[in-house]
Amino acid sequence: MRRRIGGGGRLMMAAVMVVVGLFSYFASRQKNPITGRTQAIALSPQQEVALGLRTAPQMALKFGGLDEDAARQARVRTVGEKLVRSSAAAKTPYEFKFSLLADRKTVNAFALPGGPIFITRALYDRLANEAQLAGVLGHEIGHVVGRHSAEKLAKSKLGQTLVGAVGVATSDEYGRRGGMAQAAAAMVNQVVQLKYGREDELQSDSLGVQFMSDGSYDPRALIDVMEILAKAGGGRGRSEFLSSHPDPGNRAQVIRGLIEQRYPGGVPATLTTGARLSAEAPSASK
Repeated sequence: MRRRIGGGGRLMMAAVMVVVGLFSYFASRQKNPITGRTQAIALSPQQEVALGLRTAPQMALKFGGLDEDAARQARVRTVGEKLVRSSAAAKTPYEFKFSLLADRKTVNAFALPGGPIFITRALYDRLANEAQLAGVLGHEIGHVVGRHSAEKLAKSKLGQTLVGAVGVATSDEYGRRGGMAQAAAAMVNQVVQLKYGREDELQSDSLGVQFMSDGSYDPRALIDVMEILAKAGGGRGRSEFLSSHPDPGNRAQVIRGLIEQRYPGGVPATLTTGARLSAEAPSASK
């Protein structure tokens, strides 16, 4: 007959799992050289790059694949590469690649670990100029160099360990009650890890302002982007950007404060909005 573990043994096993999980989590903490922030990181930069490259094709298909408009695709790539080349992002080991996705209904932009960055056609078509595009891409570059996805994975790994501990501690001798409790805890853990946190968003906004300025774009265009996203969230376009990038309060006001802090004497005239996106050739796609 299978040997059964008593209640005391199950609690001991659960306690060991919790201790090991917490130790592993806090032992992975390291200082980010770009942001100066100390984080628990589950992956090395090389692993982040590999994960991003592996998942990029699947994520692109989720939003209709790459947009066929060559002019707009080139614009996204050119602006994104300019931001990286002129900023601290160029000093990182990440392999940045910027792509326009064909989805014309879902207003979204997102970054994968290691450098792949996407913007949907639905969001792109709402932007008026290169500076606004730079604001979107600069914010997403901020998520990459801020290693926010890798940090979320570390938290998720800790959460999974704690979920397992809950299952062990609450099981009866046949494991029935534990299975139910573990499933409920797993669901909660998944929901908690779904969105970026307030600190991540504020940091990406700050880095976005920095990267835009380094690329000679007027950072005030990022305020315009926040207004565009707010309108998209209340209109016919489905705004997934707002669901995955929660608003940490009055976003426009926070960004305005960041700009004033960076340029107390006013934004230099050398920072511009760049070319108008409407100046591109008509789309060949539907």
